[in-house]
Amino acid sequence: MIISSIDAEKDAAMTVAKLMLTAARTAPKAGGMDSIVTAILNGEEKEKLSETMERVGKEREWDWVIRDSKNVKDADAVVLVGVTSADTYKLIDLGIALGSAAKIASEMNVDNRIMLSVGMAAQELKLLDAEVVLGIPLSIKGKNIFFDRTTT
Repeated sequence: MIISSIDAEKDAAMTVAKLMLTAARTAPKAGGMDSIVTAILNGEEKEKLSETMERVGKEREWDWVIRDSKNVKDADAVVLVGVTSADTYKLIDLGIALGSAAKIASEMNVDNRIMLSVGMAAQELKLLDAEVVLGIPLSIKGKNIFFDRTTT
């Protein structure tokens, strides 16, 4: 059997995304109370997220959101991490969970970037039952798509 690099890279992105969800789940929590929620997007759901980001960016004249929407479109998968309450301690938990998830991607040599804009669109689409959401697009390409980004 021959497995093409494209197929292997898509599988690897999903495997890493699953490991990232595990890292977010097991990250330390303030007071030991877990309120982290997570999901992985690819395919049509990822495209809808990118389209929503582009629309919001154009409506609000936020070039940085339009730029991020292109990154999401080109990404292999998107990890969503949210928290069910915007309480200060839960927001700290969210930061720790995001850092733990991004660390896994980095350790596996998968390009990634934590994005507020992803979370804004995910909340508009009601993709997670969470009060605050951020997203981490993942990319396995010959060049890091999150590097040399411009807003024009």
